[in-house]
Amino acid sequence: MADTIEETSEAPVAPQEPDAVVDPDAASDVSSPPPTATPAAPDDGETAAPADDDRADDAAADAAADAAAEDEAPAVELEPEVPLSPYDLPGSWFVVHSYSGYENKVKANLQTRLKSMHLEDRIFDVAIPMEQVVEYKGGKKQTVERKKFPGYILVRMYMDDDTWYAVRNTPGVTGFVGSGTKPTPLSRREVEGILGVAKGDEQKKDKPTFKPAWEVGETIRVVEGPFADFNGVIEDINVDRSKVRVLVDIFGRETPVELNFDQIVKY
Repeated sequence: MADTIEETSEAPVAPQEPDAVVDPDAASDVSSPPPTATPAAPDDGETAAPADDDRADDAAADAAADAAAEDEAPAVELEPEVPLSPYDLPGSWFVVHSYSGYENKVKANLQTRLKSMHLEDRIFDVAIPMEQVVEYKGGKKQTVERKKFPGYILVRMYMDDDTWYAVRNTPGVTGFVGSGTKPTPLSRREVEGILGVAKGDEQKKDKPTFKPAWEVGETIRVVEGPFADFNGVIEDINVDRSKVRVLVDIFGRETPVELNFDQIVKY
């Protein structure tokens, strides 16, 4: 028995583990490298500013740049607005009497005098009021410019002893217009009535006024129409209609005839 039974010298075999099942998703995760963390900035003792603070700093920098550009840009001087009414200008308007026909000469003398006496800051303007009138000369209609008040000049000034002396002693000036010895300035209504008021571009200019060259009772000569070459005496003048009524001697009788301004001339 002992002879038939053989003892085995091999060590017992350990049971094998079954093969593990590989998950494809897990395999892909294993094969891909793990994400690397962004290294933190070294701490230098200062905390980083938030994004809002960065935008505020940018806005402040832009504003500073704009302010510097404005400082470098040349300053634009605005022209002072001229008042519509000449009465609202500095000083007051006074009327100065001069020799008739010498108004322009007196104006030139006064302008030269105020510069030589350094009174430009107290005597501002010298004006000769003008107007456009329609006249008939030689049977032809024409518009001419005439002085509104011959022998008078307007001066805009501050009245004191120096300015009074400068104007009063200008060659050609006979004196100021006013009550008593003290010159009286013009009122707003008088200034605007004489010099007018500035108007917008859309408003039309005033039409020239007509100033007849004849007077009632004056003898004229008819140059056009059925009564041409007749003489007559003006009985009435109608400026609005530009007509005259003339007494024409026809066959020894004075007959009233209505004529246009351009049909008559001075006799």
